[in-house]
Amino acid sequence: MKFADLADEEDDEHTLAERARAARRSTWVSVGVNIVLCTLQIVVGIFSKSQGLIADGIHSLSDLLGDAVVLVAGHHSKKDADEDHPYGHHRFETAASLVLGVLLLSVGIGMLWSAFVKLEDPGTVQSVHISALWVAGIALVAKELLFRYMLAAAKRVKSGMLVANAWHARSDAASSLVVGVGIIGNLAGYPILDPIAALIVGFMVAKMGWEFGWDALHDLMDRAVDQEEVEAIHRTLVETPGVKNVHDVRTRKMGDMIVVDAHIEVDAAISVEAGHDIAVAARQRVMQRHRVLNLMTHVDPWRRPDLDHARSDV
Repeated sequence: MKFADLADEEDDEHTLAERARAARRSTWVSVGVNIVLCTLQIVVGIFSKSQGLIADGIHSLSDLLGDAVVLVAGHHSKKDADEDHPYGHHRFETAASLVLGVLLLSVGIGMLWSAFVKLEDPGTVQSVHISALWVAGIALVAKELLFRYMLAAAKRVKSGMLVANAWHARSDAASSLVVGVGIIGNLAGYPILDPIAALIVGFMVAKMGWEFGWDALHDLMDRAVDQEEVEAIHRTLVETPGVKNVHDVRTRKMGDMIVVDAHIEVDAAISVEAGHDIAVAARQRVMQRHRVLNLMTHVDPWRRPDLDHARSDV
């Protein structure tokens, strides 16, 4: 193996290790924040008689379960390829995003049901204590800061799973804002605004859960990457010395990585060995420049267009 190949492998391992460390670090920070918040929100919500704050606390509790899923997925996704998983375990991250989506959708539906029950009988809605507003404000600030921290970590290591978890934290901040508005309305003499806030939070949670789950499901069904990235990979292949043309570039997502199939055309007059060397060089260039886990190339003959290549009938 050449020194350059060894260096590339070390870079890949460093990147995977860095992503795993970032996932663990940011997720444990999220765990600590959510333990404090969900305990505070549920306890104060019960004593202050705020359905919105209790709903937000349950939302924070679901985050703890989501964080557990992320930690488990992060542990498994960094495993090396083996006989049963020749492309590695990167799709554990996609599966984690799917579980997060289902979890959020389930929690959101539960919140909607609870809020509808209250709205059907407005007379049962009680006035809340002002302590609920203070807790909602604390939760809003804490969740927004957590979102910014987690999103920065996710972008640094380019992890879709961490981005999903970061936006999960942003949905928490938005829900805390809605709950705060509902509590203010309740304190101002409009008790019905508290369950309405809980209803809005439930809808937001269910919507985000559906979006995360739907995207992850498509990725598990070998969805291609966006056209801009496909064109960039195509350009890298075409620019490889010896490659005359490229066609049928197909991609599928493997966690945050990409698996690519491509047909490259080389001069029909060169030897099989020379064509193989060109294909190897093209593969190395793509894997060095893009987040490609593996590239499978099919070598096709290319003939000069200025020559007559018509075949005689036999």
